[in-house]
Amino acid sequence: MKAETFLPNDYHPAEDEPFMNEQQTEYFRRKLHAWKADLMEETASTLEGLQGTARNIPDVADRASEETDRALELRTRDRQRKLIAKIDSALRRIDEGEYGYCEVTGDPISLKRLDARPIATMSLEAQERHERRERVHRDD
Repeated sequence: MKAETFLPNDYHPAEDEPFMNEQQTEYFRRKLHAWKADLMEETASTLEGLQGTARNIPDVADRASEETDRALELRTRDRQRKLIAKIDSALRRIDEGEYGYCEVTGDPISLKRLDARPIATMSLEAQERHERRERVHRDD
């Protein structure tokens, strides 16, 4: 197992250091693990809430309202599940030394973008081109 890199609590990746050096990869690894832990905690509380609501409500309006709330919770849970899969994928890319590089161009993704969206797989420019193409094809 690899020795853990020491990071001060106030460390933030800087453009003037080598891209995806040990400190940067450790910073993003920790950020992704913390995000995943938060999502897992939310997921556990969502599941507890859903299990606690399985009851028979005689009033039709109340039942409809509860079913709507339940459907919203399930959609949220599904979004969280997909996000956790993306976090796991980003962690795998860190382990494989591919993290932080655009999957389209191979260029480094800006540190600001990665800090804001650590699961990003494309540079901002590549993402914008991708979204423009999606809009064009969606309008067909």
